[in-house]
Amino acid sequence: MATALEKLVRIPADHAYIEGMLVLPENAQGLVLFAHGSGSSRHSPRNNDVAQVLRAAGIGTLLMDLLTPDEDLDYQTRFDIPLLSQRLLGATSWVKALRELQALPIGYFGASTGAAAALQAAAIRGNEISAVVSRGGRPDLAGAYVLHQVQCPVLLLVGGHDDVVIDLNRDAYEQLHCTREMVIIPGATHLFDEPGTLEEVARQATAWFARYLGQAPAAGWDCEEACRMRITSSSST
Repeated sequence: MATALEKLVRIPADHAYIEGMLVLPENAQGLVLFAHGSGSSRHSPRNNDVAQVLRAAGIGTLLMDLLTPDEDLDYQTRFDIPLLSQRLLGATSWVKALRELQALPIGYFGASTGAAAALQAAAIRGNEISAVVSRGGRPDLAGAYVLHQVQCPVLLLVGGHDDVVIDLNRDAYEQLHCTREMVIIPGATHLFDEPGTLEEVARQATAWFARYLGQAPAAGWDCEEACRMRITSSSST
């Protein structure tokens, strides 16, 4: 799919700026904002691979650093879910203020601790957010009260060998009152390093966003072909 826009952006956040990579395919049908996990960044190979599949389906992506370089050096800040959520909310407001983006339905893709931030932000923005996908997420860190407030459809993707996180996601699933689904991906551990597991994450996420961002996938898009792309491996979340 041809790219209509690709640029590095600086988004105001409190008294600082966070950087992100915004990519829009031609005739984008929506935009997914990525919230990375602890110790990761917008350069996460896993998130970038999922983003590539989304763009092949005609969905724009914004991968960003939710923390400044100095903030990321603080271990406690990496787990500051309210701060991460506020940064994601700030990025959402920034998107909504841009004329060329404001009409696009918005989704959130959260990995690990980023999933909690995505759910908190979705609860606050209400029906302005069309869908959330969590990859190996910690939705429990969002808090039960927050989970009760989420209105948009939520997909929880968990590795079949990620035992503790499976239980945490099951508990969170019960707390969600919105349209939701939990999918356990066989053979996958927390980082989805195993062959074929990240492809399945990308396939499930793309189908979810295509369904709930309000339009069909882009013409000519083949899910199986798109998800057979070479998925890279990395030790970062």
